Amino acid sequence: MIRLILDRLGHLVLVLWAVTTLTFLLFRLMPGDPTLNFLSPSFTEETRTALLHSFGLDKPLWQQYVIYLGQLAHGDFGMSFLQNEPVSHILWAALPNTIVLTLVSLCLAYAFGIVAGAFLAFRRGSAAEAVAIPAALATRAAPEFWLGMLVLALFAFQLGWFPTGGAVSPGGTLGSLGARLLSADFWWHLCLPCLTLTLFLQGLPLLLMRATMLEVLNDEFIVMARMKGLSRWSIVMRHAARNALLPVVTAFALGLGASVGGNVVIETVFAWPGIGRVLVQAVQGADYPVAQGAFIVIAFVLVVMNTIADLAYAWLDPRVSVGARR
Repeated sequence: MIRLILDRLGHLVLVLWAVTTLTFLLFRLMPGDPTLNFLSPSFTEETRTALLHSFGLDKPLWQQYVIYLGQLAHGDFGMSFLQNEPVSHILWAALPNTIVLTLVSLCLAYAFGIVAGAFLAFRRGSAAEAVAIPAALATRAAPEFWLGMLVLALFAFQLGWFPTGGAVSPGGTLGSLGARLLSADFWWHLCLPCLTLTLFLQGLPLLLMRATMLEVLNDEFIVMARMKGLSRWSIVMRHAARNALLPVVTAFALGLGASVGGNVVIETVFAWPGIGRVLVQAVQGADYPVAQGAFIVIAFVLVVMNTIADLAYAWLDPRVSVGARR
């Protein structure tokens, strides 16, 4: 197991280095000049040159890369071109909003998916299954922006139950993370993006749990439980469901990492001040340091969650670690 952990940590470091390098090259080699977004055409060439020098963009590419890696090693993402403040401050202000949205949505989606998947497996061939499976497939296949537009049109514009976007009402401030979590206004604004993301995510755990349950229900220990005269609820929840949860738990860890970076569309539709929306705005404004920092944070969360899922699977199923040693 120790060898497996060291091997996965080595992969994690290698992947993060590759992501940081590709991110650096992507924004440096793409067409466009970041100074055009905040310099007036009336400014002289000397002013533009001085601005490039202040951001270190006048140095050779390899020197910029060395400086970039040195800053990252100290947790320094640089200064924002457009906002003129440390990138870390911008990212740490947005990241909690993304994490709250992702965690709440994932917990709701997987709680519903696990229970519904176990029920549908036990009631295979019923009318409920004939309705639930196409509905789960439809929400999973539908584009996120389309689901978001439907939710907005119904609950915000037509019924007027929820705000159309943002995380606070006009004139309000987000405050600290604790203040946000204790704010009813914050949770009120969270409802629609959370509902949209939950609808999009619930299809995977539901279908995965159902498929795994169908395999488990044919195992010998389930037949033995039926012969003992145990109730249906006990057989499904206490025996079959517990043994079918392994792939679902793995999918949850992977889904957490993927959703942190995959919420860009939902955060844009609902103007949710998360890291995905920060990334979109940085790319549109050619704010290289912010875009690079957002990419790195998203990649870090994704790689770390993949590593945790891999190690958790090996811990829950020792055959994985044995296979790795072989």
